Amino acid sequence: MAVAIVTGASRGLGRALARQLAGRGWDVVVGARDATALGDAVELVDRAGAGVRVVAVAGDVTSAAHRAGLVAAARELGGLDLLVNNAAVLGAEPLVPLAEQPLEGFRRALEVNLVAPLGLVQEALPLLRASGRGAVLNLSSDAAVVAYATWGAYGATKAGVDLLSGALAAEEPGLRVWWADPGSMATRMMAAAEPEEDLAALPTPEEVAPALLRLVEEGLPSGRYTAEGLAAGVPK
Repeated sequence: MAVAIVTGASRGLGRALARQLAGRGWDVVVGARDATALGDAVELVDRAGAGVRVVAVAGDVTSAAHRAGLVAAARELGGLDLLVNNAAVLGAEPLVPLAEQPLEGFRRALEVNLVAPLGLVQEALPLLRASGRGAVLNLSSDAAVVAYATWGAYGATKAGVDLLSGALAAEEPGLRVWWADPGSMATRMMAAAEPEEDLAALPTPEEVAPALLRLVEEGLPSGRYTAEGLAAGVPK
């Protein structure tokens, strides 16, 4: 049975991806900081996939010990076929112009959004290489390629994710490496970023996840994708 690790899986897109992977028969290792919320997510994921195994590893993705724990849990399940780097923070809530961006918040965003995914890739590479079909899905953002007011610090971290992902794809031709923009969604993070924004018209993570999972199901080539393009059948 295929095995995936999904970070930031206690809510939002991470939980939706983990749940839908389980529904497709995947064993899933889920990680997040909030142990209680992660436990609730595990129940949802477990119910989504009859007979699948779901392992929760609570902790901060910036911790090397936590990253090692995630990979060790996957190893216990038999290996690792898919790593989903979804965990992220904004760096300031609500978002602010760069002139007002707290540097500590920016450092935290760099650690969570950029440094930690690389650390987890490094930890997971031996298992991903051994899989024979190993893949990495790094969650990006439109803010990585378009300069939006107040999104500069967060967008910079996601632009870094895009560049690291492209380099990883070039260095590891035996893996599939996708960096994907899910688009704006009705999530707690989006509400925290722009509290005055009306999110009613935005899709939910549960609605977006199936488009992103086309990458996995169809084994699409390494590259940058958007959920909108994947849903429309024109991935890039």
